[in-house]
Amino acid sequence: MSKLVIIDGNAILHRAFHALPPLTTKRGEPINAVYGLVSMILRVITDLKPTHIAVTFDERAPTFRQKELPTYQAQRPPMAEDLGSQFSKAREFLAAANISVYSKPGFEADDVIGTIATRAQSLEPSKKTKLQALTPNLSEVIIVTGDRDQLQLVDDKKRIKLYMPVAGLINAKLYDEAETIERMGVPPVQITDLKALTGDASDNYFGVPGIGPKTAIILLSKYKSVKEIYEHLNEIPSNVREKLGKGKKSADQSYFLATIVRDVPLDLDFGAMGKWNISGPEVIKLFEEFGFKTLTKRIQEVSKKIEEDKQVKMF
Repeated sequence: MSKLVIIDGNAILHRAFHALPPLTTKRGEPINAVYGLVSMILRVITDLKPTHIAVTFDERAPTFRQKELPTYQAQRPPMAEDLGSQFSKAREFLAAANISVYSKPGFEADDVIGTIATRAQSLEPSKKTKLQALTPNLSEVIIVTGDRDQLQLVDDKKRIKLYMPVAGLINAKLYDEAETIERMGVPPVQITDLKALTGDASDNYFGVPGIGPKTAIILLSKYKSVKEIYEHLNEIPSNVREKLGKGKKSADQSYFLATIVRDVPLDLDFGAMGKWNISGPEVIKLFEEFGFKTLTKRIQEVSKKIEEDKQVKMF
């Protein structure tokens, strides 16, 4: 069975940088975030057993969301220099391991992930051989990220799940639709509507002033979408109706900002996503340069297990 794992490179590097103690290469260059990314990839390979892997990154160019709302994410502090310097090293590792990397100027990594996941589960029959006949009945897509926004991509019918690190990088939880409802109070399909009403302080947009998660969840349990809520505004109690009426423009903008794009123009090669190799000589050489003695042993152990699993499947 083929399985595609899409890793949110930015999210995992950020989480690793803040979760792990400082670590440097022989040259004194910071490397702890890369160590965490590699560790997560090895964990993903061990736990999820993917046949295909892709990693996504944000681009430096302004996104369409920042053009829509100049203050979008403006409150976030600049990236720490010791973290920023590690992105090129992360890409060096991914290139050495032959792991496919995707990004697109004007879009966030979330949008790239949403596009890869959507296109992977809607391949035309004539093209399915590129991903070993990837279909909703035979395969699944698992997104690895610490970003709750991407829970909107979870889809049981399309077998798209989210694998989210918890407690730094120590543990991780797999989210399907039921787990998403437990976490967010609404199913994945309504997360964009929820954010349209409540906003997202971490991204610096605020939904409808005065509407909190509790009220939003009650409204969405009855009306299913923001569009339907506004179509039945006269049925809603006056105190809430007034807030919704005044906040309509903000709700529309927040919905636009919260929605992950699933049709980013990308040249995807699903065949290449299945050709990763974490234990090749280039990886071993790079780990020596990085000072990753423990990880060198781990990749050898993981690679040995991969080969053992392949042998078992042959019988």
